[in-house]
Formats: sequence, structure tokens, C-alpha cells
Amino acid sequence: MLHILAAVRTPFCKLGTDLAPLTADDLGRHVCSALLTRTGIDPGELSEVIFGCVSQPAEAANIARVIALRSGVPARVPAATVHRNCASGMEALTTAHQRMLAGQGDLFLVGGTESMTRIPLLFPHDAAEHFTELQRARSTGQKITAAAAFNFSDFKPRVGLQLGLTDPFTGMIMGDTAELLAREYGISRSEQDAFAVESHRKAAAAREALAGEIAPVPVDGRAIALDNGIRDDSTPEKLATLKPIFDRETGRVTAGNSSQITDGAVALLVGSESAAGRLGLEPLGTLAGYAYAGCDPARMGLGPVHAIARARELTGLTPDQVDLVELNEAFAAQAIAVLAALRDPARHDLDTPAFEIPAEKLNRRGGAIALGHPVGATGARLVLTALDQLREIRGKRALCTLCVGGGQGAALYLERP
Repeated sequence: MLHILAAVRTPFCKLGTDLAPLTADDLGRHVCSALLTRTGIDPGELSEVIFGCVSQPAEAANIARVIALRSGVPARVPAATVHRNCASGMEALTTAHQRMLAGQGDLFLVGGTESMTRIPLLFPHDAAEHFTELQRARSTGQKITAAAAFNFSDFKPRVGLQLGLTDPFTGMIMGDTAELLAREYGISRSEQDAFAVESHRKAAAAREALAGEIAPVPVDGRAIALDNGIRDDSTPEKLATLKPIFDRETGRVTAGNSSQITDGAVALLVGSESAAGRLGLEPLGTLAGYAYAGCDPARMGLGPVHAIARARELTGLTPDQVDLVELNEAFAAQAIAVLAALRDPARHDLDTPAFEIPAEKLNRRGGAIALGHPVGATGARLVLTALDQLREIRGKRALCTLCVGGGQGAALYLERP
């Protein structure tokens, strides 16, 4: 059984704000260093470092290795980067579990990191070829000829963030998949806005608890210690003034009822029961079971429904057996559609009972609409937040679930002793 022994995260900060000066490996290094310091363990005890990241910086290939070395982990300890889009942070945790079962280690430093601010602008391929020819030119005549080959379109960059949020199979940007679910499930604009307001309300009420999850980050002489996307003044009336951003004519999805684009990182120390005993660490909780499942990429937001059904097949665990649920709020429409689909699984040809997730169990500290969604880190953040809440309420079991770009879902069950 895999135990989660310690957990910490950075604040989650909106794109271009407090954490903008830091790279994804900076953020990952910070949480790993903080976790190693807090636990006092010898990093030489680690079997491996495993980190999720969706948009790896070109200058930090295998970012998990860069993070590990910058955090003081000895060079002999290997490191691997994993990528399952929005579930990358969760993938790091379950990969460690698989490594442990395979006898390849008993103590792992895992997590996820993302600097969405730093996702680059990209030149078209034709422009790259023209720059290459210009670089190769030697004589003045060759340089003039190479320079003359450029077109105006060569200087119009492709937005890396937009490309990353667009499904290459369907051609749909993620917001379009949310609009599709809103139409198919009859989810009104007012329902989405009300859901978003509730996310902010819960996060604002839980600020002190959320601060307890965070290791403050020093940036330019300041300590960044709090999530900066939470709005105390969010109201349905204010959100109603925002225009749709994906379908401008008849759309219902706005910036206000979507997850925030943010920077952040999370680190978890996980290991076997013998590793916990050897280190003298009391586990925060254990990994009780998990599943990943595929679904229609155009309806990727329903991934949690399919993953929860698959987890039931594999483990027998179900949402009605938990004290709380952390469901990532990629979009309000997506989260509302998941709740509706769980109540009517036959609509998706799923041979599973219907489940009702009570409002009081759902995202008790708010979700990604208020806190943000640094894609490579979010899966690990759900685990951290769920375990801290189980401690707070003295609960027994939690479900963490999220949709995954490309048409997948992840569902993970945690238990406390």
C-alpha cells in the first residue's frame, strides 16, 4: 500500500502575476526543497523523483531531473517526467505506486509543476526555415537573398498556450468542449455563474486552511504566500456582465465560469509502510485505488464519469463511500455536467449505479474556478487538499477526480488510517 507521507504546494497565481518571474523548474524546486526541509529526510533515501508537467520548458528537458538536482537530491537518484495532460500530477503519484509494486523502490518524491505564464510563442515552420537559411548565409549577397525570402506571416507567432489547450484530434479548444456539454445538458449561463460564485465563496471562507497547504515563495524580495485568484466580491450579477469567450454569439462559457490560467507546483512524499516506519513519519493517508479511462475527446469534460465507473470495476470503491469529493473545475459547465452524468450513467452506456454527490461534500475549499488550474500540478493539488480536509474533519475516505484534455478521466481514492 502506498502512503502519502508529506505534501506541500506553492500558492496558485494567475498567469502573468506574482509567480511570473519563475520558471516551471523554479516552482518545482521550491516545493521539493520545502518538503525535504519540513520532513528532514535525507534525499539520498529517495528511490526516484517523478514529476508531471504539460508544457516542459525547452531549456529543462526531463524537468523532473532538473528539479531533483536543483533540490539537492543526489545525482545517483533517478528522475522521470510524466505527462497525462491535466492528470499529470496524479500520474506522478500512480506511477510511483506502480514502481513500488514492481519492486523498484519504496520512497518517492512526486508532484507536478506548471508555469503557464512561460509557455512560449512559437514561430511557424516556414519562418524557422528562413531563419536557418539566414544563419547559413555567408556573403552579403546570400544574406540579402535569405532576408528577402521572409514573409509578413513569418513574424506572426503561434500562441503556445492556445495550441496546448486545443485538441489536435477534434480541433476544438477546451472551452468549446464545455460549450458542447452546456448545450447537451441544458446548463444555463446563470447555473454556471452561480456555480462559479460558490467556488469563490468556499475558497474565500477556507483561506486560512488553504494557506496551511502552502510553502511561501520568495520572489523579488517578497514572500508570495496566498492564492491570488480568489474573489471575495464575486456575484452572479458581476459574472453576468462578462461576454462568452468561445462562442461569442450564443455561448454560455466565460472567463468568470472557467478555471483560471495559473502558475504553481505541488510536491508529495510517498512511500511504503516500511519506508514510513524507517523515517518515523506518520502517513497523511494512503492510496486506496484509482483508475484512468478514455472518452470522446469532444466531451472530454465527462472523463471523471468514465474513470469513476472504471474505478468501481477495479476496486469496488464508489462515490457514495466517501466523506468528500475533489472534482476539478475545468469549467463550471463541465463540473455540472459530470454531476448530472453521475446521476444518469445509462445515458453514456455505463453499467454502474447512479450516484448523487451532495453539495456539502464537493470542493469544500473551492475549486479551480477560484484557485486556478496549473495543468501539470492540479492532480497533485487535489490529493493534497483532500488529505488535509480528511484530517480536518476526521474523515475516512476521499475521491479526487478530474477530466483530461484529449478525452480521458482520472479517479483516485484516498483513505486515512
